[in-house]
Amino acid sequence: MHPLEKATYSVIVRESLLSQAGRVIVGCSAGPDSMALLHVLNTLSRRLDVAPAAVYVDHGLRPEETGREKELVEARAALLDVDFHYRRVNVAGEAEKRKISIEHAARDLRYGVLEKLALEYGEARIAVAHTADDQAEELLLRLIRGTGRAGLSGMKMIRDNLIIRPFLTRTKEELLAYLRRYDIPWLEDSSNLETRFLRNRLRLEVIPDLAKINPNITETLRRTTEVLQDEELVLVRLTDEAWQELVNCSSEGGEVGLSVRLPGLLALDLAIRRRLLEKVFIRMDSRPQREKIEQILHLAAEGEGGARLHFSRGLRLRKEGKRLLFSYPAGRIGARGDLGE
Repeated sequence: MHPLEKATYSVIVRESLLSQAGRVIVGCSAGPDSMALLHVLNTLSRRLDVAPAAVYVDHGLRPEETGREKELVEARAALLDVDFHYRRVNVAGEAEKRKISIEHAARDLRYGVLEKLALEYGEARIAVAHTADDQAEELLLRLIRGTGRAGLSGMKMIRDNLIIRPFLTRTKEELLAYLRRYDIPWLEDSSNLETRFLRNRLRLEVIPDLAKINPNITETLRRTTEVLQDEELVLVRLTDEAWQELVNCSSEGGEVGLSVRLPGLLALDLAIRRRLLEKVFIRMDSRPQREKIEQILHLAAEGEGGARLHFSRGLRLRKEGKRLLFSYPAGRIGARGDLGE
């Protein structure tokens, strides 16, 4: 067995990536990473007792290239005797409709296709070919755009008990060596060379410059995400414990209300206080912005009884005795000022 196959098998078993899955849906773009993933999973399929299926998603952005890509994936699927699926999505139209970036729209539509197919198969998981190099890029991307500790922990080996990333600790060079060893063809996506995309600039310009300072920069960044992921698990557990002890939920007229015990909140470490309030906003279906959380921390520590804060879409906070009360007193409306709480 090839070293890449051995390493991938060990990760899948250790992390239970394909336990109870009869199928694994492989997102295959015809690029080197996904072609390697399709072949490795096919080689391991008997040992893992799982049947791969290859899916090519045409984003409608590169008509001069997608025909050859589809043909290659379909031909390799036939050679490997695995199911092949072709789906076409309108990325440009989705981006325009939702006023989001092409990258964002492509990702959402692509995962939407894969998740729908996994649902059709039943007990299935979706395998994508993100590598250690992609993890390093993702960490830098999130750092540049701004994110919390959870975001800096990077991509997970398994997400939502559905999406798996068996190559997340392997480098692109390992995959290329595997493809060359078995003479497996692949095609390069020309858009990967367009530096107007931030991720491409990081891969083509920033990371090579960083490698001049630290030749092992990719591995360093990957290991950083591993450490942060381990620490994130502890912080999530501590936050959940605080939530169970301090937060009461209610429902009136279909609207959720939350009550947070103030003495217990103030007794928490500041990091857990912030995370608990972030969870409050998520539970109340409101964006957990740092400015909002800092306002609440100030009110909790120094605000007078009866003090209030007004947030968007009708969300209100009132300090009442030894509690912080979060509610939508007039429903979810775009209104300022006192809503008669």
